[in-house]
Amino acid sequence: MARRYRAQPRQRIALRLPAPSRRKLPPDLRKYFSICDEKLGFLPNILAVYSFNETKLRAFVAMYNDLMLGDSKLTKLEREMIAVVVSSVNRCYYCLTAHGQTLREISGDPSLGEALVMNYRIAKISKKQRAMLNLVHKLTVSPAETGAAERAALRRAGFKDHEIWDIIAVTGFFNMTNRIATATDMMPNEEYLARSR
Repeated sequence: MARRYRAQPRQRIALRLPAPSRRKLPPDLRKYFSICDEKLGFLPNILAVYSFNETKLRAFVAMYNDLMLGDSKLTKLEREMIAVVVSSVNRCYYCLTAHGQTLREISGDPSLGEALVMNYRIAKISKKQRAMLNLVHKLTVSPAETGAAERAALRRAGFKDHEIWDIIAVTGFFNMTNRIATATDMMPNEEYLARSR
């Protein structure tokens, strides 16, 4: 008899934190969720999960929007590259699935997304991007051993100090979110899986 597999849950978290219905959220958050529906075709599960606490949801959204969508000399692609490499090191299923899809979409190159998910060192990227990801990897694996030498390597590669700050901040943010998603058993939306391949 063939074994039957259950579909991945659309939204799951291993903690009992009931979220309010969208109708009970303040108007600006309802609007933000509607924009997600419009642009993505769904609400990312991480936002649905965070909605159990309005203060935490607002803090998460503000930090994400600033780091990933805000003004920076880093391109959106480079910021997604950081997210994927951090998530690969941490083996965060949620963020690898969600940001792997975004990286495939932005780059138009499914093979780049897969290479960064598996091992950024084999990816066909610029020397400058490789220097960036070397810092990202070391800061994730050995934060206490990351310092002046790594910053100097980024400067030699052509990064200015504001860009180095952004690299470090995005790396720190995804190390945090990876740990939250993994420790709570948060599942990514199924819609991410087949897109941009």
